Amino acid sequence: MDLKMGSVALLIAMAPAVADAAGAETVLYRFTGGADGLIPASGLILDASGNLYGTTTGGFGISGGNVFELSPVAGRVTWHENVLHSFTGPPDGASPWAGLTADASGNLYGTTMDGGSSGAGTVFQLAPPAAGMTTWAESVLHSFGGGTGDGGSPAAPLALAAGDNVYGITRQGGSAGLGTAFKLVPPTGGGTPWTENVLHSFTGGNDGSYPGTPYATAWLIIGPGGKLYGTTYDGGTANSGTVVEVNSSTGKEKVLYSFLGGADGANPQAGLITGAGGKLYGTTFDGGAANVGTVFSLTPPTEGQTAWTETVLYSFKGGTGSKDGANSTAGLIADANGNLYGTTNNGGGSSACSYGGCGTVFKLVPPAKGKTSWAEVVLYRFKGGKDGIDPSAGVIADENRNLYGTTSYGGGAANAGIVFKIAP
Repeated sequence: MDLKMGSVALLIAMAPAVADAAGAETVLYRFTGGADGLIPASGLILDASGNLYGTTTGGFGISGGNVFELSPVAGRVTWHENVLHSFTGPPDGASPWAGLTADASGNLYGTTMDGGSSGAGTVFQLAPPAAGMTTWAESVLHSFGGGTGDGGSPAAPLALAAGDNVYGITRQGGSAGLGTAFKLVPPTGGGTPWTENVLHSFTGGNDGSYPGTPYATAWLIIGPGGKLYGTTYDGGTANSGTVVEVNSSTGKEKVLYSFLGGADGANPQAGLITGAGGKLYGTTFDGGAANVGTVFSLTPPTEGQTAWTETVLYSFKGGTGSKDGANSTAGLIADANGNLYGTTNNGGGSSACSYGGCGTVFKLVPPAKGKTSWAEVVLYRFKGGKDGIDPSAGVIADENRNLYGTTSYGGGAANAGIVFKIAP
């Protein structure tokens, strides 16, 4: 296992002032906290017809949560919610904190933190209705045991690979109780059961611990050669989290970077995306110049070297008196021009919320030719009322560059969260 810590390139001192863009928010749906769901803490996925899919956690024992679909009607002026599945608890799952992943056949895959045969969470599949039917069919592919030989409490979306293998992470369980990376292999000839293989058990220390936390969108991405890349919230050389690589065949883990907990960032709660040249991009919840998080990149080692290089692309300002965001729990997306988009949990300057505001949607623009600093544009600041509070997950984009996301709370009297759109 390579525990060598990568080098750090800091651009904080050159960060420009916060810029604004006139992003217009439209609330597509306000949850009522009843059968329609409560606390949509996860991100969304979009199908070819423009329908959005996501999950609600159900909220602290009020219900088991659900999987929902939002469909545009009346020329996309209004949207209709359809609950595809309501979780009922053991032996079914409960509390799906993570977003969904879809395969080419339209099947939806996800995780629940609770429920299952042992109460330690599940991996589930939802199959679209058969011809002439309206009901989606749920299958529990795996119930976690939560002990040393298995993971527990998965709080992150899944990654699908060739051969229909499913990869994911759990934030508990494993040999040290600090989380696992796992693989689910489908049965030959269809049917059940699926076979789970624990690829890696996180042990704390330099190895990292707690890969994926509630309110977060941590996940594993599949890179060249079947390598899996993800983050851990704790552990590493400074106990401030890590970026790790796990071999999907052998389970061998390599720590690519250990956060120092200072200007370089700390405690990443979200997953990663890949860019040109094999770069990885992500966010941290803490650390940075104001200790309210960062956006960072990791560059692979050059020939003959072994250390990855971290660069802080932007350090959030947050805090009282700042209109910038703070404390991102969400992953990023990128457009064809290399711009990065994401959300912050806090910040934005609204007095209606603590921690410096109710959250933001932001865009990071790559440096202009001859420059080195990225420029942040705050696309929207949540005000804390009907427009939503606490965007815990990231955003997705359609072909017209509209951004879609969720807030965990806000939206009206029910304070049960919303689905929103930000126009370009």
